[in-house]
Amino acid sequence: MVSFKNEYVEAYVYNTAKHGNAESGDAYFLHAEEDYFICAIADGLGNGIVARQSAEIVPRILEQYHHESIDELLNRCNEHMVQKRGAAVAIVKVDFIEKTIAYSCVGNVRMYILQRCEKMLYPLPVMGYLSGRPQKLKTQKFDYEVGDLFFLHSDGIVLKSPKNSMKQSVSACELYNQVKESADFGDDATFIAGSLLQ
Repeated sequence: MVSFKNEYVEAYVYNTAKHGNAESGDAYFLHAEEDYFICAIADGLGNGIVARQSAEIVPRILEQYHHESIDELLNRCNEHMVQKRGAAVAIVKVDFIEKTIAYSCVGNVRMYILQRCEKMLYPLPVMGYLSGRPQKLKTQKFDYEVGDLFFLHSDGIVLKSPKNSMKQSVSACELYNQVKESADFGDDATFIAGSLLQ
């Protein structure tokens, strides 16, 4: 488990390779500045080393350009996918000043937000994957309150009920443990469980 915590956000990451593979074809990224937090999951097409070569582009780009908008970051990542297998990529950015959480995804990395312990949001990704070809992007932004939870996962994780898992958790750590115990893990599997602290 990889964990991150500051005064605004707490997050836990689970990442494992498909059974029998030495390397995961998924990659992830976590980073915070004074006024924002950014995280991402990249799911390289296929699995193993070839998938990893596409997925690991994303943390490299975000490490260098995390201050840019989500759309700018996705476009940068897309440019570097030329002649590679490609990847499904989701980026989440939390703005501590505006109290907003933004999400954009190309491919099947899913996102869930539980607001005020009751209202579930399921922002939809754009179909396809980053491959170097031009992409339509759609960043969605939501207001958040203290205590709201967010959950991001690659398609290697099958959740029976994301809503129940989130409603039964009062913290990001509880959500991490709840998913780890109850989900089915098939392919390369990565998830990020987070809570907004202020």
